[in-house]
Amino acid sequence: MTDTPSAAPRKSPTAWWFSTPLYQRILAALILGAVVGYFWGGGATSLKIVGDIFVRLIRMLVAPLVFVIIATGVAELGDPKRLGGIGVKTIGMYFLTVFLAVVVGLICASLFQPGLGADFANVAPQAVGTPKSPAEIFIGIVPLNPIKALAEGETLAIIFFAVMVGAGVIVAGEAGKPVAVLLKSGTEVMLKLVGFVMETAPFGVFALIAVVMGTNGPETFINVAQLALCVVVGSAIQTLVVHGAIVRFLAWLPVVPFFKGIIDAMLVGFSTASSSASLPVAIRVAEDNLGIKPPVTSTVLPLGATIGMDGTAMYVAMLTLFAVQAFGVQLDLAQYALIALTTTIVAMGVAPVPSGSLFILAAVLGSIGIGPEQTALIVGFILPFDRVLDMIRTVPNVTADLAVATAVGRWEKEIDVEVYKGKQNAPH
Repeated sequence: MTDTPSAAPRKSPTAWWFSTPLYQRILAALILGAVVGYFWGGGATSLKIVGDIFVRLIRMLVAPLVFVIIATGVAELGDPKRLGGIGVKTIGMYFLTVFLAVVVGLICASLFQPGLGADFANVAPQAVGTPKSPAEIFIGIVPLNPIKALAEGETLAIIFFAVMVGAGVIVAGEAGKPVAVLLKSGTEVMLKLVGFVMETAPFGVFALIAVVMGTNGPETFINVAQLALCVVVGSAIQTLVVHGAIVRFLAWLPVVPFFKGIIDAMLVGFSTASSSASLPVAIRVAEDNLGIKPPVTSTVLPLGATIGMDGTAMYVAMLTLFAVQAFGVQLDLAQYALIALTTTIVAMGVAPVPSGSLFILAAVLGSIGIGPEQTALIVGFILPFDRVLDMIRTVPNVTADLAVATAVGRWEKEIDVEVYKGKQNAPH
């Protein structure tokens, strides 16, 4: 007589929840939120408080995380010259990806021509603030008060101060070791906090998507269907083709593990529409899933969250041609080149917050003779739909940062290829 095998014990809901990979929970929450928002309509705004708390939790971590992780990474380099080498490669790569994003945006807008026949009859003009000049952005890198910069989340100023602290630890030698240990401990604590906050991501994503779908609804895309199609196609090309090519041909690594490994960061970037808000998650997936080591993640990713604005650059290029087509402006080749150059420069200085691209649109349109009144009309036309479009174009911002970090990590031999290839399917 053989024993009848006993049934496998059933998992408790809690065990099932934590054994399911985080990206699957976020993706399910995103789909469920869209369905609930569609059927609930305006009532979904009652969930706004949940989404707002989630975004605040993430943004709470950004400034202290950027500071400790950059200062730790610089201190661990042991040689300030290496930091310079990484910095030059990183900035060069971001300039390249942003420029390519502008080209993708111009090509897509030229093919789809979203501005033809745009109706501004019922549009209320919306003025935008004056963007900072390149000189103001450059001067602002050096903080007058580092504590104030941390409190106000001035990312470039935080990066500068953190680099100075890390370099000071190196130069101090033996006397700086206690500070190095403190910074490393602070980094570990902050990354654990990121893990805690990310466990709330499915609930936050559910609420954010439900509110967007409930207040906008899919029918709102009718008026901007061509522009929305441009953004979707352009984002897909920039993410899959351009960033995939960086990973494959510049980092010499397979592409599939890269996209599997970063899906958490992509989904958080999509739901929050903020490169800055997705930074803590990007750092976590870069180290845990892609095997990129802290000396690279601590310098490349925070810098990318500030200047790696591929989706923003692509979108501004599209909006520029949208305006050109809507107002019947004729452009020559030199003006196209001016748009490409101006957009690349101003996009790298835009704030990494929702709808940040609209604040720099005036600078680009002004370069080709479109005045403030017409710019205000374009912004008024786009603004009701911008949140959804912003969510889509934030994804290439996030993937650009991680693709550049992967390439720089490979060049600097600061990436564990075995982790990159093999750990993506492990539960988070």
